[in-house]
Amino acid sequence: MPLHAELHRHLGGAVVPRIFWRFLKRQGHPLAEKYPDYESFEAFVTYPRASLTEFLELHTLVEGVQRLDTLPYFVTKLVRGAFIFEGILYLELRYTPYYRTDATLPEAERIHQMREVVRIIRDASHQDEYPLRLRQILCMHSRLPIHVNKAIIDLAASESDSVCGVDLSGPDPLYRDQMDDLIGLFQYARASGLKTTCHLFETQNGIYPELLPYLDRIGHGIQIPLQRPDLLPFVAERGQCLEVCPTSYLKTGTLGDLSTLRTVFERCEKAGVDIAICTDNPGLHNVRLPFEYENLLSQDIIDFSTLRRCQDAAFRHAFAWPHKEPPDYLLHAIAEPDAFAPTTP
Repeated sequence: MPLHAELHRHLGGAVVPRIFWRFLKRQGHPLAEKYPDYESFEAFVTYPRASLTEFLELHTLVEGVQRLDTLPYFVTKLVRGAFIFEGILYLELRYTPYYRTDATLPEAERIHQMREVVRIIRDASHQDEYPLRLRQILCMHSRLPIHVNKAIIDLAASESDSVCGVDLSGPDPLYRDQMDDLIGLFQYARASGLKTTCHLFETQNGIYPELLPYLDRIGHGIQIPLQRPDLLPFVAERGQCLEVCPTSYLKTGTLGDLSTLRTVFERCEKAGVDIAICTDNPGLHNVRLPFEYENLLSQDIIDFSTLRRCQDAAFRHAFAWPHKEPPDYLLHAIAEPDAFAPTTP
């Protein structure tokens, strides 16, 4: 039974390694020749990287094979897996549409082709047998020029039936030299009626409080309670939610172990700041949403009451969940757990 909302998942990191490896084998991709057996390929994509910038090179690799003709394959597989194996009822899938266009085309034609990318993903996500509500978040990127990022905002605003917001991703050190332009883009997005989130305060290189006033949610944000707890009252006042993706911080070298997140949850709870637990890149990490919960619980980083608050926050802060509350059956299960216990013959 689907119970969960997932607010931070990348298309480039959403497909599990075995499905991705089989695809590469069928396509005769050079990576399949370099890693002829699945075990070696899984080890390649899942080993921890030294930095976020190094980890993002994996996204570049996946983007290279996620094109117009192959997107339906990846999207249908990830929807099926999210619904059946993770119990996800609502999913916000984010990606940079420009990087899914034909790289051989001139820039203007690639910008035009972004709309086709959005509509292909929209159509592929609708599967009657897996009734998961999927909405897209279009990512601006720190390596793209401002006019391309602005075109991404315009596209998001014009495809509101399937796109629920915009994000900024890419190496966070690159934010610094374009801060005025980035603030202008987020102001433009909000004026266009879009919800906003941003990869921010994920690493110690990504501490940019200047962007906080323009966001509805904060992508990651763990360095706020860790490095800038003075900002927590302002985050709480704005009603912003942190999208915390535990396994990511191990895979990108941001944290040495998950125990540091105990401070994140404790300080946010004390300050009244909501957290949604997310996966970020479950395929590349080979860790799905229920296991993110289980890892935090088994390592005593959160307890079950915190887990329930985070599950509730994910629905409440979802950009396109129509009810702003968890499904009724989840609320009943929390309030009256005995009613959902198996009966004794």
